[in-house]
Amino acid sequence: MFRELASVPALVKREGTVLVSEYQYYEFIAIDRPLTPTQMAELRARSSRATITPTSFINEYHWGDLKGDPAAWMRRYFDAFVYVANWCSCRLALRVPLDTFDRGTLQPYASEYALTLDASPSHWIINWELSEGENYDRFGMEDGRGWMGRLAPLRDELLRGDLRPLYLGWLAGVAAGEIPDDETEPLLPPGLSSLTAAQTALVEFLEIDPDLLAAAAAGSDLARDQEGDGNTAREWIAALPEGECRATLRLLLEGRAREAERTLKTRFLAWQRERSPPQTAVVGRRTVAELRTLAEDAGRIRREREAKARAQAKARQRQQREAYLATLAADFDRAWAAAHEMAERGTASGYDETLRAIVDLGEAYALRKEGEAFEQALRRFMIRHGKRGALVRRLTGAKLWRKA
Repeated sequence: MFRELASVPALVKREGTVLVSEYQYYEFIAIDRPLTPTQMAELRARSSRATITPTSFINEYHWGDLKGDPAAWMRRYFDAFVYVANWCSCRLALRVPLDTFDRGTLQPYASEYALTLDASPSHWIINWELSEGENYDRFGMEDGRGWMGRLAPLRDELLRGDLRPLYLGWLAGVAAGEIPDDETEPLLPPGLSSLTAAQTALVEFLEIDPDLLAAAAAGSDLARDQEGDGNTAREWIAALPEGECRATLRLLLEGRAREAERTLKTRFLAWQRERSPPQTAVVGRRTVAELRTLAEDAGRIRREREAKARAQAKARQRQQREAYLATLAADFDRAWAAAHEMAERGTASGYDETLRAIVDLGEAYALRKEGEAFEQALRRFMIRHGKRGALVRRLTGAKLWRKA
């Protein structure tokens, strides 16, 4: 269920960060059917400032709050809802027809806050929530716009029977400490190592630990194998009664492709479960404690991989740097002439460029072990430009020159 939004002081402090005023962003969209004029009038009565169209309601609040219950609005009007508040809290809700999932499929993914369930007589309302994020810069900078476009495609994925958004919600509950260590993970959907763009956005939205996600995805290939191969699917299709085939074709002709796909997938998965021994349903399931251990291992591997990548990048940069310095060393006279031209501009930007050029020349001489030659060349340079105080200060600050 949606929890009531607590009132928050206008001045919010988090670990030394002061958010000047509270900010809340609400966006609702209607997908399956547009709002009626009566419904739009009902919503307008709740807000004179909101942007209201036949398919959406958008408003932001700096000192007030929504004059309505988001859960009630989802049951009555809308198919998707995004909420962002600058005290590091955000929510996503999606409404799907009741026949999309049975409660037994949904309930194992639910937790106290991260993923909760609501229902109307005709729909499930699935809610994802980040109660207290840790990315303060994110919530200090973003205003909520853009999230709906990135997250709304999750609804189509759910309608097609994709369970990954549900598992990600459960994983967010693990990250938030809502799931006991001895609890076993719910049904592990395939494809966690290759998330869709919308699912990747959900990971970002909920601030799911990437190491925890990597640990969960480690078992995803096994889940894919347990789905069955193409031969199994062909066997099931060959045994479909003619009446079911006709019913599916009728749905397609009526423009109800998602419903047809969902119906077929539901029947196929039920058929697979009937064919498999009961114990295979939990093969490979891990406890939360095991996932946390795997996440620690994944984090260690990630850090090693990142350190190796940084070392390789640094080596490439050094090679590129040395190649550039070699071009300077091939014609020092030309390089010093360019430095003279920069200095003679007599501008701050020219002096900054001169400093960079002389730093490069110093390294080029050092690469050839000709430090004394560099000192001599620099003294000749300063005979010409030693009265340029701003330039001298730059070279002195960089410890390339010492005032007499």
